[in-house]
Amino acid sequence: MRQELMSLPKGLAEEVARNLVMVANLLDEDPEQAYAYSRIALRLASRVAAVREAAGFASYTTAKYSEALAEFRAARRMTGSVELWPVMADCERGMGRPERALAMAGEPEVNKLDKAGQVEMRLVAAGARKDMGQAEAAVVTLQSPELASSSVQPWTARLRYAYADALLEVGRESEAREWFAKALEADQGGQTDASDRLAELDGVEFTDALAESEDEVASGEESGEESGASVASEAAETSAEQPVEAEKPAQAEESADADKAGDDNR
Repeated sequence: MRQELMSLPKGLAEEVARNLVMVANLLDEDPEQAYAYSRIALRLASRVAAVREAAGFASYTTAKYSEALAEFRAARRMTGSVELWPVMADCERGMGRPERALAMAGEPEVNKLDKAGQVEMRLVAAGARKDMGQAEAAVVTLQSPELASSSVQPWTARLRYAYADALLEVGRESEAREWFAKALEADQGGQTDASDRLAELDGVEFTDALAESEDEVASGEESGEESGASVASEAAETSAEQPVEAEKPAQAEESADADKAGDDNR
């Protein structure tokens, strides 16, 4: 990427580089903001393949599949590389054209992909099969030497998870559970929610202890408020009644004093 940016004037290259760094940093945590930075970089240097590719991924992550596909195609024309082929096919899926994604899975470009790229293409093809209502075919599509391998690669967890999900969709629950467990075993980076899926199959329900504690506190506060209001109400009633009862003895004392004063005067 740095080499590609060297084709630009130094000041411009630095500005484009800063925007691309922001795209990379924000792509997972704030995709919309990453997309905004990618548009700035694109406006500054649309003839740089790395910029078009970054803009493509920013669009893809924000589900702007038509824009993403256009950027990926542009980057591919500039570089001649096929590495973006699987994500281009997935853009076709995102645009509601799974048959085109499936057609791309059978093109000669797939044979030029590295192992990781071929696995990604297989995942996209299986997804396209599911989109078309061909769940059984999706299961068959994912069956491969990479799936059967015991070695753990960066894509192993996702491949096993996709296979488990496909098995579950066709009603092979016990096998699905086995493959969700295998996916969890390979998922060191938390790429999937295989643990949740396993728990769901086992009928395990998780409760949020913190949320329950907060609910109890809130309930206690409400109860306390009601109790306090009741006590205050009772106190007010008592206070209102007491002066009436205390008034009579006071009046009697005043009357007695007046009588005594009259006797003295007399």
